[in-house]
Amino acid sequence: MSTVGVVGLGLIGGSFVKAYHEAGWQVLAANRTKSTLEFAKISGDVDGELTKENVGSCDLVLVTIFPEAAIQTIREFAPYFGTKPIVMDCCGTKRVVCEACFPIAEEYGFTYVGGHPMAGTKYSGYKYAKANMYQNQPMVIVPPKYDDIFLLDRIKELLRPVGINHISVTTAEKHDEMIAFTSQLAHVVSNAYVKSPTARIHHGFSAGSYKDLTRVAWLNAPMWAELFLENKDYLLTEVNGLIERLDAYRKAMEEDNIQELTDLLNEGKRMKEEVDGR
Repeated sequence: MSTVGVVGLGLIGGSFVKAYHEAGWQVLAANRTKSTLEFAKISGDVDGELTKENVGSCDLVLVTIFPEAAIQTIREFAPYFGTKPIVMDCCGTKRVVCEACFPIAEEYGFTYVGGHPMAGTKYSGYKYAKANMYQNQPMVIVPPKYDDIFLLDRIKELLRPVGINHISVTTAEKHDEMIAFTSQLAHVVSNAYVKSPTARIHHGFSAGSYKDLTRVAWLNAPMWAELFLENKDYLLTEVNGLIERLDAYRKAMEEDNIQELTDLLNEGKRMKEEVDGR
């Protein structure tokens, strides 16, 4: 029987726990709040606590907590991993974690890979974890070597039981640059947009557009604040670019320049069609 170890029983880690349990794996877990770990054990999703004594028996160890905590956990477990498990963090940024953990892995002789599952919900916590959250979802991988086909094949096999259908291999730098646009900027915009005084009286006047734009305003503030600051160089570039583009719309409206406004809107529509299709 294959064994997975999961550190952190929030939404991400809890969903991995449930998915591997349903796939028939033995599941070991560690969590800061012991009551959550006990609940997961009572529910049958977790077979036992992940410890320094048994972590080396795992085929895969997933560290699904905040970046700085992930680094500290991997450092503490480093002497006990051994050569069997693939150790993978699941943090939302990769440079800080990978820069710290690749040298630790090399020092202690275990295999560490940076990871980021492209799945989630607006909710957090184990009670919202779902066994099917990763079904047909992609995952980004930052390996120590990009030409190690055997390692990549092993990672694919280890992730296959949870339903991940596509793996993108990249560098920590490229990951963070892309995620600043595809995820972090969206959270900043959504969170700022809903602060309009009009939001308090929107009921009865809003539909899909409001729901789509505000979905990720509901977030885990401490986690996202840490991720934003770790990636602030790329994220500030995106924020500043958005402010400049918004200013062009504001100027066109202030000047009652309907042609300029129409051109701006058509340009945005055309860009959407080019990058995502109709």
